[in-house]
Amino acid sequence: MNSQNPQVKPKRKAPQQNPIEAALTSWFDSAFPGFQQHDRDRLLAQAPKRWIVYEPMVLLPTGAFGSAAWSEVLHSTDGEHLDELWRGILSAISKRQKVELIHLAVNEGIPLHTPGETGESNGAASTRQERVAEENILRSPSGLRMLYGDFGPSTISDPSGGPSEADFEAALWVSTKQNGIFQTWAPRWTMFSRGNIKEKARLLGFHSDRERERPQVQATAAAANEGTPRTERGIRTPREARARARRRLGNAWAVDLYAGIGYFVFSYARLGMRVLCWELNPWSVEGLCRGARANGWGVRVIRGRELALASSTGELFLDGGGEQIVVFLEDNARAAPRVDELRRSGALGADVGVLHVNCGLLPTSEASWRSAWDILQGSEEAWLHLHENVGVADIERRKGEIEGWFGELAKMDGGSKSAYVDHVEQVKTFAPGVWHCVFDMYITRSGSIT
Repeated sequence: MNSQNPQVKPKRKAPQQNPIEAALTSWFDSAFPGFQQHDRDRLLAQAPKRWIVYEPMVLLPTGAFGSAAWSEVLHSTDGEHLDELWRGILSAISKRQKVELIHLAVNEGIPLHTPGETGESNGAASTRQERVAEENILRSPSGLRMLYGDFGPSTISDPSGGPSEADFEAALWVSTKQNGIFQTWAPRWTMFSRGNIKEKARLLGFHSDRERERPQVQATAAAANEGTPRTERGIRTPREARARARRRLGNAWAVDLYAGIGYFVFSYARLGMRVLCWELNPWSVEGLCRGARANGWGVRVIRGRELALASSTGELFLDGGGEQIVVFLEDNARAAPRVDELRRSGALGADVGVLHVNCGLLPTSEASWRSAWDILQGSEEAWLHLHENVGVADIERRKGEIEGWFGELAKMDGGSKSAYVDHVEQVKTFAPGVWHCVFDMYITRSGSIT
């Protein structure tokens, strides 16, 4: 008989200790050797377990070290021992991530309203102070809790004139890579929404074959009103239009009315389109520029005196170098007139024009819808991407309201265009029962034939 040797099972590796827990345990031994074990256990149970790395910063989740027990410990500990704690956490996470991390902060929600805050404190133009005091239109991360490291000055050198190059250089800048695309921002001055990664990826694949295979939403409003299937009328379906437009992306433009640090701008740029951007926050614009350069895209910012002295937007483009991304540091209320001037001057080209308009403001982008519609006046077909926070039970109702709103615009403009929502993307939950949704509004001239 052949005897069989039993196979020796490889030993399982012992699970790694959470680096934050390891740092806390070491800190307790050093700073509070007399701590009772049950007190340690309680504090460890209430400590954060997760983190996000945005080099060279570690960002802890909302509420980290915010419990009553931790607040008592932190308030009773001197600065030297606190720094020892934060350094220990950074060191432990650095070893785990295999990268040097020297700044530590706690993520907090971006307030929609900032009572008492002025535009000057964020480097915005003074003419916008009253509005900024009511609404945090710059999406400034005023709740960020900076625990350790130099995040740069808390004020800018000349509040009346906005941030200078020296202010930008003095700030901390962090970066990350999503979908193969770099993004850069100053965490003291600018928000970053990690949850938008899904929508960025969707835009990258918007004209791909995979997107064409997605089940198509019925054109409820326009088709129902006319009583005839869209394909029988000879109108391009969105699925067919996406495939057709893919071959012309290199000659097309996208417009982002709330550009931020380039969240969706960079997806359009990666597709090969040129992008016109509007953004109010100069810190976001600087982050967009740094990110664009890191990705190898030319970028130009048009602002201040340059905007005031130009007789037309077309004149501004004559001095440009054909940059792929052009940013207007101004209110997006000027976007539609400027795009119209560019179209009339021939700066947009005659082949495709504007193919995408992104309206990415939450909780609602409705204030920009009329501008977005006007921007597409010269386009044979295009898509609007309308961002909204919507209760999960209200998504279909909101879709109908949006279609009705744009349907009325189409009638007011003579009925030469049709518009309907061909897809609703549920990006992420914003609150219990509330979704960040993107309504893809497909707009085409009624005479556009495949």
